[in-house]
Amino acid sequence: MQNKAVIWVTIAVYVVFILAVGILNSKKSKSITEFTVGGRNAGAWLSAFSYGTAYFSAVMFIGYAGGTGWKYGIWGILPGIGNAVFGALLAWLVLANRTREITRRLEIKSMPQLFEKRFGSKAMKTFCTAVIFIFLVPYSASVYKGLTSVCSVLLGVNEQVCMLVIALAAMIIVILGGYGATLKADVIQGAVMLVGVILLIIAVMRSDIVGGFGEGIKAITQKTQELELTASSHIGLWATVLMTSFGTWGLPQMVHKYYGIKDEREVKRGTVISTLFCLVVAGGGYFIGSLARLFFNSLDEIPGTGSGKTDYLVPNMLKMSDISEVLIGIILVLLIAASVSTLASVTITASSTLTMDFIKAKLAKNMDDVRTAWVTRIMCAVFVVMSYFIANSNTPILDMMSYSWGIISGSFLAPYMISLYWKKLNKTGAWAGMLGGFFTALPPVVCKLLLPEASLPLFGAVKDMGPHFACLAMMISIVLCFAVSAATQNKEALNEDFYAKQAV
Repeated sequence: MQNKAVIWVTIAVYVVFILAVGILNSKKSKSITEFTVGGRNAGAWLSAFSYGTAYFSAVMFIGYAGGTGWKYGIWGILPGIGNAVFGALLAWLVLANRTREITRRLEIKSMPQLFEKRFGSKAMKTFCTAVIFIFLVPYSASVYKGLTSVCSVLLGVNEQVCMLVIALAAMIIVILGGYGATLKADVIQGAVMLVGVILLIIAVMRSDIVGGFGEGIKAITQKTQELELTASSHIGLWATVLMTSFGTWGLPQMVHKYYGIKDEREVKRGTVISTLFCLVVAGGGYFIGSLARLFFNSLDEIPGTGSGKTDYLVPNMLKMSDISEVLIGIILVLLIAASVSTLASVTITASSTLTMDFIKAKLAKNMDDVRTAWVTRIMCAVFVVMSYFIANSNTPILDMMSYSWGIISGSFLAPYMISLYWKKLNKTGAWAGMLGGFFTALPPVVCKLLLPEASLPLFGAVKDMGPHFACLAMMISIVLCFAVSAATQNKEALNEDFYAKQAV
């Protein structure tokens, strides 16, 4: 491509839009409540699109879609289907309305506050706050890497410049506008994602390399058979499906989307909208990645060095598809929109949690709501900067995301989900589930940092098994919550007020 003016103009229009949304909403997010949950009157479209855009970013389109497609061929589309069925439909049916009702009635603004209200433990709130802030950083960093790999391949722009641009866009929308601004921006960004994915599928399928839908499916099916996937490969595939689907159930930035829904009617409508959105976006994204073997026979054919070559599969697939400048611009805006919305959700969740549940709770108890909101803005900037530096490490996108999701969901999915419905879950059981899940999900991170050569028979390097340990952590945490609570049932009083359901 010789003329990239159209691409840059398209991106510039998007950046101006983000700036306008942030500025127009800046006066509406002065208190910490407005900054974190808005007015708790979000409708179905706002909530569902916000959920979907927070769910999927360049991490999915680039890191996971390319990585799973390369490993599993056409079977790489399964995580996309799982995300829609388990990560959206089932999650909304089980969690959304109950979470909305409890958090509204008890004026809860964060996951640590929910645990404190349910179990009466300040130590649990502090532990939850620390885990969320620390381990959302690598997830945020993975979003940077996903977008920069695309921009560097398609635009030839330095990756450092790409990271600075996306950091600036995320900081504008979050620091100026808060939760309300992200909700409004997510509707437009979600629409861009839907249109962009559909156009992207059409463009890739029509490319000379794929040769149309029928020929493409036939060719990738043959390539998949040639992979001769083993039992351990299928286990790895389903670990990815389950982690990326059920992992969202324990992620605070996803759970947070339920807090601001207006009423039960909007929850029902949001369930349908969210499911369809995820089916198109995730199903389409993973489908494109599943075609990777049609474009490359070996990772050695991909430019670059290091362990993160799979991060450049999809960008180079797009480049080889000879897509027009206009469509490239739309695709880049799709990826930028997906990434900025995810970054905004993650940044607000991590920073507001640290401010409300640690700084204000322990260091500045007399801080009013307006000052708390301003401190949260400062923490947002700190979080973005930390993510930027982590993103510069030589860690593949898939690894960073699996480490983050594994530890956070492994720690919190079980006690959060069970506490919504089961009165007999007590503090001891919740602690057992949290700590059991946390330490079970930790080995891949430890091996990545300290023991990179550590491996397991049949499965390979432990540092590459983030999804496996994430799934194991979630299962162990559920078992521990039930078992330990049952064993200590007569020793602890239950918080009945948590379940005093009212029509709200």
